[in-house]
Amino acid sequence: GGEAVEEECSRQRKCMSSPDSVKRKHQDDGLFTATRKQDLEIMQQKQKKANEEEPK
Repeated sequence: GGEAVEEECSRQRKCMSSPDSVKRKHQDDGLFTATRKQDLEIMQQKQKKANEEEPK
């Protein structure tokens, strides 16, 4: 039945997903890592503040 057709479609999609989508994926990864880095920095600052406010 439909499995061969599915396989063919995915194979064509893989071919289509050559340089352009790879580039796009890299851009997305870049954006993702950038926001993650910001999140990490914010988290660290918050923790630092919390640690400073904690009575020893």
